[in-house]
Amino acid sequence: MDTRTPIPVEEYLRTSYRPDCDYVDGEVLERSPGGPDHAQLQSSAAAYFHARRDISVRMETRVWVRKDRVLVSDICVFLGDVSKNILALPPPFLCIEIITPEDRFMHLQRRITDYLQKGVPYVWALDPARKEAFAATADTGFCEIKSGVLATENPTLDMPLSEVFA
Repeated sequence: MDTRTPIPVEEYLRTSYRPDCDYVDGEVLERSPGGPDHAQLQSSAAAYFHARRDISVRMETRVWVRKDRVLVSDICVFLGDVSKNILALPPPFLCIEIITPEDRFMHLQRRITDYLQKGVPYVWALDPARKEAFAATADTGFCEIKSGVLATENPTLDMPLSEVFA
């Protein structure tokens, strides 16, 4: 669904979309659903972190990045328990976006910038078609990961690409 008539954010937040949509500057925007490779990678990455008890992993999560912008992240990692309203919590520790063939670099770059400006310390982008991974932080910017391991600090979360790009 791509509405061209602006709606208030409150209406967006009260509405369920299948699949869920982003809210950008008053417009409800469809996200590319991806295909089987997208779903498999999303499941593998979420499952990799799910066993840890000191973090909470959520898929298809709305992240309120600005008053006029809510993005649906493929995977969010929160420190500790997030049993209450996710939009009322501090920003996720890590947002993971799975790149689809329809995604454009400028669109991905805008999403990453929005997450970082909101205070998300780490943003990862995974490309299932090319089996490539990218990481972004406010300090380092956006870069391709050649080491084969995506990692964070405080706490340390390491995700070997061989574990999720199987």
